[in-house]
Amino acid sequence: MPKNMGFLYLSIGGLLLAPLIFGLDMTSYHNTAALEAYLQDVSKNFPSITYLHSIGKSVLGRDLWVLVLGRYPTRHTVGIPEFKYVANMHGDEVVGREMLLYLIDYLVQNYGTDPVVTGMINNTRIHILPSLNPDGFENSAYLADCPFQSGRYNQNMKDLNRNFPDAFQMNNDPREPETEAAMNWIQSESFVLSANFHGGAVVASYPYDNSNKSREIPSPDDDFFQYLAHTYSNSHTTMHTGVNCGTARFVNGITNGFTWYTVQGGMQDYNYVWGQCFEITIEISCCKYPPPSELPAFWTQNKPALLEYMKQVHLGL
Repeated sequence: MPKNMGFLYLSIGGLLLAPLIFGLDMTSYHNTAALEAYLQDVSKNFPSITYLHSIGKSVLGRDLWVLVLGRYPTRHTVGIPEFKYVANMHGDEVVGREMLLYLIDYLVQNYGTDPVVTGMINNTRIHILPSLNPDGFENSAYLADCPFQSGRYNQNMKDLNRNFPDAFQMNNDPREPETEAAMNWIQSESFVLSANFHGGAVVASYPYDNSNKSREIPSPDDDFFQYLAHTYSNSHTTMHTGVNCGTARFVNGITNGFTWYTVQGGMQDYNYVWGQCFEITIEISCCKYPPPSELPAFWTQNKPALLEYMKQVHLGL
């Protein structure tokens, strides 16, 4: 398939149907089997710049696949920073999962022709984990009116974003296998910058998510975290307006996590405190599991922000 060809359209009987982003179907969600098949296909077809590996398994034994993109994808190289994107840790929050698949497709298809993409891959080791909770995803499905679904949790009915060590309160819950895998992964790589994707709002949230007081405690890097959140929000087509799902508003589309609501045992704070990695949480859809027909619009909204946020890993010395 030729590169730099933008969108393709599926044609049946002369009728133009839903768009494809290069070779990746945008007309439906990708279940676990389809996600694995796609990642394996990318790894096979772009071996010089990709490395596919599993960082662990879910409760039901599903692999937690990470695709690494870079000039030296299999190893850390001095002078090349480590970056990661993570999605679908709440199994019923599915838009981020698809956006990361679309991002992978965009990057590999434009490598060597687009100077921005080529420079990013040559000078960054990019790790993409489309689903931290594949069991939860398989327990979820599109339902009209976006109701709460049990697929938020893993197979043991545990919220993975409440299962990490916490900087402010003891969190003695046994670590779930998905949490253990993420923790080991974070500790095994020298990640510099990260974002994890959720649904249910449209906002970029930054640490801390918790506090040992009844008020927000700014992190030592609060100004930089706000800059990172602004970077994503301002590059998103609508997030920066602060309008959130028709009701609540966030000034400039960003918020401190604790100021919004308390999260004890969240992955965002774990990355910062224990992993020395700057991570923000990005909520990208009011409906956690919207109809698949809306996926192309979400890609249009998030594509520039996904790319611009990755560039920030090259700030500083």
